[in-house]
Order: sequence, then structure tokens, then C-alpha cells
Amino acid sequence: MRAAPPVALTIAGSDSGGGAGLQADLRTFTTCGVHGCVAVTAVTVQNSLGVTGFVQIPPATVAEQIRAVATDIGVDAAKTGMLASAVIISAVVDVCDGLGIGTSVPLVVDPVAASMHGDALLAADALVALRSQLLPRATLVTPNLDEVRLLIGLDVQSRAQQREAALALHALGPRWVLVKGGHLHHDPECVDLLYDGRDFTAFTGPRVITPHTHGGGDTLAAAITSALARGAPMPAAVRYGKHYIEQAVTHAYPLGSGVGPVSPFWRLGPDVIGDAG
Repeated sequence: MRAAPPVALTIAGSDSGGGAGLQADLRTFTTCGVHGCVAVTAVTVQNSLGVTGFVQIPPATVAEQIRAVATDIGVDAAKTGMLASAVIISAVVDVCDGLGIGTSVPLVVDPVAASMHGDALLAADALVALRSQLLPRATLVTPNLDEVRLLIGLDVQSRAQQREAALALHALGPRWVLVKGGHLHHDPECVDLLYDGRDFTAFTGPRVITPHTHGGGDTLAAAITSALARGAPMPAAVRYGKHYIEQAVTHAYPLGSGVGPVSPFWRLGPDVIGDAG
């Protein structure tokens, strides 16, 4: 009998188009060699053109999903995505505190506040809860530059301001901060800056030119979470995630009439259906 693989838990909303949210997390977990479990926070109505609505899951149900997984299957690392409301954030914080998620179990917080189309996914009071309740418990927080602006009010326009943002975000309590540079469009390279309160580490990669980047933030955070679940230290986990997302963006594909998703298919072998049977 095979040993069970490491387990990663995503606490996130669903994407009916399959490109982002917990769907992106699960396919990233699978291609990174970890078993994925879920706690659904919201059901969105969306496709490649954007989000047209969402329904929140009751906070108690969100918490019970987390508890059910952690107390039976176990969790080696967890991540959050769309949390939808202040009451859901509070419920997640309370149950994670009781289960050691964010202390003995690494917790990656992807502070999803809006979709890539600009559709709001987090209310103002939820932003306050995210800052005051969840970030102090995060092992790593992974904001893009739009999320940096919402969290600390800084409109990052340069690598120097990335450092300033990392300092300000770390002061909110997370152990590690990764300020992503994908939205710094005038920079010919894509630089993600990691900070632990003492040292800065820059992860530099090529800027891939494609309109199809749906689910990129979820995928990067999920790849990092996968590496943490497998026991990697933080800098190595971020390096792994950086390589994963570079390949996923390079292999992104069109889907529907709008923005297509980044792709996990580069991690899979050749199509062998024709050889079956």
C-alpha cells in the first residue's frame, strides 16, 4: 500500500469557469504532488468575462469544513483565497487558532479582494478584519500590487516602493511577506520580493506577455503552499512557486470570450489516450 501524500487545504471560493479560486488551487495541488482538501467560502457566478454574482457559505459551515478535514485527514499546509466577509474571516481565524493552522501548520494568505476584472470580492469591513485578524496569523501573505494598495494605501510604482510595501505589510504581523511584481507593467522583468522582517530576497523572472492570466495569484499561492506541505523552508517554497507560475503563465490558454487561465498542464506527461486499450 502506498503512503498518503502530504495534504494541503484551501479555504476559498469556487470559480464556475474553473480558472481561479479553489478549482485553480486543487489542480495546482495535484500537479505539485499533494492531496487537496477544501473549505468552500463562497460560490461565485463567473466566466472568462468576469464575476456576475456570488453567494456566501454560512460562517459556521466554513469553520466545520476546516475542522472536519483537520481532525480526520490532517493538514500539512493551508491557504486562504476569497473569504468574502468579515464574519467568515472571524470564523476562519477562530477555528484555525484551535487547530494550530498558522502556528504549527503553515498558513499562506492570498488576500483576494477583487477579481482580475475589478469585481469586488471583499467588503470594506472584511478588509479591516483581514488586516487585524488574519494577517497577524499568516505564515506568508502574497498580495499583488492592487491588494497592497487596498491593505496599506500605497500605490507601488517601483521596486523601491515594493520594499516599502513589504516593510509596512510585515508590521501588520505576518511572518513572511511576498510582494508580487506582476502588475508593475513598465518593469521588463517580473520581480517578487520576499521579506521576513530582516532580509529581502528578490525572485526575478521573465515577464511573459499574454492576456491569459486568470487564476495566476491563486496558482502561485497554491504552489507555494504545496511546497510548504512537503516540508520546504519558505525561501525554497517561494522559489518553487515562482518557477511553477512562470511555466503556468507561459502555457496559458484562451478560454471563452475573455481572459483565459494560466495552465497546470505543463506538469503533465504526453497525452496517452490514443495508446489506451
